[in-house]
Amino acid sequence: MSSPADVMPQDGIEDRIAFDPSWAATAMLHADTAKTAFGIRLRALERGRAELTMTVRDDMVNGFGITHGGMVFTLADTAFAYACNEGEHAVVASGVDITFTRASRAGDTLTAVAERRWVSGRNGLYDITVRDQRGETIAEFRGRSFATDRPLPPLPAH
Repeated sequence: MSSPADVMPQDGIEDRIAFDPSWAATAMLHADTAKTAFGIRLRALERGRAELTMTVRDDMVNGFGITHGGMVFTLADTAFAYACNEGEHAVVASGVDITFTRASRAGDTLTAVAERRWVSGRNGLYDITVRDQRGETIAEFRGRSFATDRPLPPLPAH
């Protein structure tokens, strides 16, 4: 059992979390190039729960000037991935649903909080809420997970 990494500095906690072979999310953390490309930052991580933020850039809005739904989905899906990778084997999504509740725009900071609702055997259910900097709900996401029997990939060399 590990203690939560709940220190929440402005720039994230990625560098403060060491690789733990019994916790797949810590392996993801050190190899997640998609998270980096979108400017997604980890704010809190514990088994079954994750909090991530992303500032909406100009290149993340659609032709109507609102955040592209795929960007909101990416943030929520990334939070889901960190929350559900609680053990030593890779966990993947078996299905997800998202409901967009309001628009956000360039310059907004979105926060996704993912929390485990249920795990049994190799299956799990996680709820993720995405809010803007005013606390307004932007989207509700529900993810269904499946624990594989695949070992974690090797960590990249630094």
